[in-house]
Amino acid sequence: MSKLRVAVDAGGTFTDVCIYHEDTQQFRVTKVPSTPSNPKQAVIDGVRRGEIDLSDVELFFHGTTVATNALITRRFPKAALVTTKGFRDVIEIRDGTKDNLWDAYEDVSGPYIRRRDRFEVTERVDYAGEVVTPLDEEEARILARKLKRRGATTVAVCFINSYANAENEKRMREILEEEIPEASVSTSSDILPEIFEHDRFNTAVANTVLGPLVSDYVKQLDDELSAGGYDNDLLLLHSGGGSMTPAMAKHFPVRLAASGIAAGAIAAKHIAEQCGYQNAVGLDMGGTSTDISLIHDGELRVTKQWGVEYGHPIVFPSIEVLTVGAGGGSLAHIDIAGALRNGPQSAGADPGPACYERGGTEPTNTDANLALNRLGTVLAGGALELNREKATQVIEERVGQPLSLDTAEAAQAVIKVANANMADAVRLVSIRRGLDPRDFALIAFGGAGALHGAEVAKELGIPAVIVPPNPGVTSAMGCLLVDIQHDLSMMYTAAAESADLEDLERQFRSLEDDAVDRLRHEGVDDADVVLQRGISMRYQGQWRSLQVAMGSGDESLEDAIEMFHQEHERQFSFRQNALPVEIYQLHLRAVGKTPKPEFPRSERQPGAQAEPHAHREVYFEGQWYQTPVYDRTTLPVGFEFSGPAIIDQLDSTTVVPPDTVASIDEWKNIRIQLIQSGEKA
Repeated sequence: MSKLRVAVDAGGTFTDVCIYHEDTQQFRVTKVPSTPSNPKQAVIDGVRRGEIDLSDVELFFHGTTVATNALITRRFPKAALVTTKGFRDVIEIRDGTKDNLWDAYEDVSGPYIRRRDRFEVTERVDYAGEVVTPLDEEEARILARKLKRRGATTVAVCFINSYANAENEKRMREILEEEIPEASVSTSSDILPEIFEHDRFNTAVANTVLGPLVSDYVKQLDDELSAGGYDNDLLLLHSGGGSMTPAMAKHFPVRLAASGIAAGAIAAKHIAEQCGYQNAVGLDMGGTSTDISLIHDGELRVTKQWGVEYGHPIVFPSIEVLTVGAGGGSLAHIDIAGALRNGPQSAGADPGPACYERGGTEPTNTDANLALNRLGTVLAGGALELNREKATQVIEERVGQPLSLDTAEAAQAVIKVANANMADAVRLVSIRRGLDPRDFALIAFGGAGALHGAEVAKELGIPAVIVPPNPGVTSAMGCLLVDIQHDLSMMYTAAAESADLEDLERQFRSLEDDAVDRLRHEGVDDADVVLQRGISMRYQGQWRSLQVAMGSGDESLEDAIEMFHQEHERQFSFRQNALPVEIYQLHLRAVGKTPKPEFPRSERQPGAQAEPHAHREVYFEGQWYQTPVYDRTTLPVGFEFSGPAIIDQLDSTTVVPPDTVASIDEWKNIRIQLIQSGEKA
């Protein structure tokens, strides 16, 4: 019986399936159109299209957009917030910042729970955790009964300073559960026991409103897979770059926001390591958006605070990814000043680009690529047929005629604007941190990444582009590379030089016991558990802190202090050895190791040759080129060729433009080298 590992990544336009055979170490891939109205159906469609016998599957990984889409569309169940008297409007006042400081008319979107559904009770805990005013239980019970009459069965309890003492929050939850037995209640001290009430309240609220949606989706999918013969836990990728089981997803559904985005970044890191690059940029261009990730010195950047919408922070560790509205379905349009724009609006999966013939009437990047003959007329192995005449017509009418350009020039302009948007995003994650993109390689993947990757690299001066063997399902492959992972934290404020090492050790042990219990609950053997300590510190008087690794020996704190000085100097170009250092927070990353696929390496074949299966006229930089079209499955390792060339495969199309050379490496990646001015191919 074959042993399989399956990963499914649900995107905005397509749902990608990656199937790994343990016995042969071979991959199979397939794609199906996403079903936004019923995301589970696309997963099941992918399983069927991949002809997967679920009884043969050992591990099933899933990256999902359910949580992200719910936060974007705000289609939540009825929810309520219970907070300390006087703090009803914390999530509306926020921190007073704006996404665009200079736009006086732009408002930040409203909180996830409306003011009419936010309620106050009498209680108070001070900064040190002392109960100043016990919870007024009679008032709390009256409020619970009121919520029951209103039909609110999803409730967030967020009390001020509960990170220091959760006694009042826990009692409020007990009263709510007594009065409303069917209620789903989340407390901020369970979700995020940290200072800064807006961050804590908003993270708890987001977790609360997502709970019923994510729980229902995960349960239905889990039941469907079990009915098909799968008898293990469904592993769900979370934003921190690990996976979690349905049991943990029920408690921390907000961690599934940005689920699939993290998978692409993990895959980009793996490919960069495979190809010998310590510095790389991941360009994951899908149907709706492009996700930019940065690998520097072999590590992905992780951020502690992020959000699906500005002003609504989610404070869990997350792989740092910059998303821009540039995808295959991004709409090209003329703005009121007569300039050509691209995105962020998207045709999505339904109705899709005009060439899909599903009702789309606006030109997209896909239509432009099709009009330039860079894209063939069949996608996803025949699952989707494209109409080139329709694409040409919509480009001509909506872009060419208003700008007095012929159709090819108009289509090329659409592509150039999209490439410029992506190049700007790469500059944001690199140059603003003092990093030169020319010192990086570009990993181009996603359904449309290989179409645009080489030209984006040229715009940035990046010399090398790597296109993985299955670019359209690379994010799904990334799901196979993750472990079960939990991130725990607690506040701990003390002067670093005089901190009680025994007390520090006790607090870390408490976090470790909690983490090990979680992993055991998820079926992880103790031998597969890895615990990584971290500690956040800051100079006395600072507001922001930096996290560094923390050991467990007698000199571990001294080592951490020195690492803090070094990290502060690296990030901010100065260090203050004479200033006292404060401990701010303790962190623990708990990892439960899962089996990883082994990627076979092929031997290069000197002088390897391949024949194109077709030729067609393709437009590059103002002229048409007679261009060979290759089937990627026929390209041998070691094959070298010069651009222009088009490479077709099931899940993507790779464009190798003029003034480049390309080769197939031992991992079956396409490596594209840009020819610099004065060089010869």
